[in-house]
Amino acid sequence: MDLLRQLFDFILHIDTYLSQIIAQYGAWTLAVLFAIIFIETGVVVMPFLPGDSLIFAAGTFAARGALNPWAIFIALSIAAILGDTVNYWIGHRVGAKAYSGELKWVKKDHMERTHLFFNKHGGKAIFLARFVPIVRTFAPFVAGVSQMHYGFFLRWNVIGGIVWVGIFTALGYFFGNIPFVQRNFELVIVAIVLISVIPAVVEAMKAHRESRKPKLEAEV
Repeated sequence: MDLLRQLFDFILHIDTYLSQIIAQYGAWTLAVLFAIIFIETGVVVMPFLPGDSLIFAAGTFAARGALNPWAIFIALSIAAILGDTVNYWIGHRVGAKAYSGELKWVKKDHMERTHLFFNKHGGKAIFLARFVPIVRTFAPFVAGVSQMHYGFFLRWNVIGGIVWVGIFTALGYFFGNIPFVQRNFELVIVAIVLISVIPAVVEAMKAHRESRKPKLEAEV
């Protein structure tokens, strides 16, 4: 519980924490941001890290002159692409065991949710998943498990990583210093998280309804 509380506090006050990181690490802040984005996208057991809000906050500090926006864009795009690549090959190595439930470090419901996302969106799922927390982390893993052709995966991985980082960096850079956003930064971060989670919630509700259909038909 303490870890979850600390994580929640970090997400809500990410601007404060990022300010402290910049003050402590200076130019090495980019390395810290790189590591967080790489871990979120590359380590399947770490889907809860705040990628969207972190990039947005970094863009905000770039607008204040504390960070270079192009350095953020380039470094974090590389981190996102490399993270997905590592995640893909982990999934490729694990194979079908990921669906068996025998791997304690892989949540089966997250796998099934991501699988449904793939079934609905096809190859575009690699791109679209970038904007959906949890699914973002599991999508490349599922692609590897499913033996998706690596060239096809890589194309959507690169496009998705660049667009995802570019959009949230630009949003932070151009809107993060608006007085209203500065005064209500916590609410903006919550809004980003909620908007990002909506697609996953919708997919989960649809999956739940689909799973109930056979039971309802059997009762009839």
